[in-house]
Amino acid sequence: MLSLLDIILLLASLAISLALLVPLTGTLVRFRANYNPKGLQLDPEGDAQPHTGPVITSFFAMLKRVHDIEGWLGLYKGLMPSLISSLIVTVFLIIFLNDSNLRHGTYTAPSAGVFGTLMYSIFAMLLSLPQTIITDRAITTPHKLPWLDAANSCRILFTPTERSRPWILYLTPGLLAVQVAHIAYVVLVLRSIRQLILPELANNPGFSIWQDVSSVRLSIFFILALASTAVLAPLEVISIRLAIQRNHASPEYNSVSQEDSNPEYSGTDEDVIGLRTDRAPYTGLIDCGKRIIEEEGWSALYRAWWLTMLGCVSGAFS
Repeated sequence: MLSLLDIILLLASLAISLALLVPLTGTLVRFRANYNPKGLQLDPEGDAQPHTGPVITSFFAMLKRVHDIEGWLGLYKGLMPSLISSLIVTVFLIIFLNDSNLRHGTYTAPSAGVFGTLMYSIFAMLLSLPQTIITDRAITTPHKLPWLDAANSCRILFTPTERSRPWILYLTPGLLAVQVAHIAYVVLVLRSIRQLILPELANNPGFSIWQDVSSVRLSIFFILALASTAVLAPLEVISIRLAIQRNHASPEYNSVSQEDSNPEYSGTDEDVIGLRTDRAPYTGLIDCGKRIIEEEGWSALYRAWWLTMLGCVSGAFS
């Protein structure tokens, strides 16, 4: 049984992690969600209109913009859903894992082969998908969300259609497809490559690869892990774009007309990011990728690609 000190240390670690990660995650989500078309766009009447939204070219420029417009509170948008989900996981770990696992951070997904790992990962994704949608929308909404009023926040983040039929979140066009594609690539491709090139590492996580593995094989695997950024970064951008796209009973409705309340806007009258209109929604994974390229250019699919690259490398050797 965990002692009171162990629980306090665990909660302190959680608090520090959230304090550091929430602003960085929020910046990443906003940077990738920001709609920045290349040229003139057509309004509902078919007339050409110049784009007037913010043009942000880097992760750190977005971080500064969020702080300048919304202050420190803006950097912590999305804290509450992240905190709630983290507390649920923490309570699960305290109840179901032994003291040694918690003290040494040795918890990992069950080892059940490639197919078992794939099924486990997809199941975990399905459980966490609503939390992912809530967090991404809480980060990107221009409204000021109340910290402790979940009902009012739901009226802001979800359309009446979604509130009356919450399961429709799982039917968001393309969202499940992009999530499964991301998981499948990591599990089926990256792990298979690791098993083929570095079986010592795949079969023995504690193996000292730096001393006992061929530098040639290690270099090849490192390069392939880096190359995976070309596949995973666009999937992560598309995932965010689809998660914040709200579901309506009719395409004629838009985000504003379906609001039941008159929520307060954050900061100043200036929006931190520009969002694409719901009147011309993405219809799926492929459609989202094609429209991003046509409207914003290839570079939009690779925003903050270096963060994806760091994740690929660290995950490949973990």
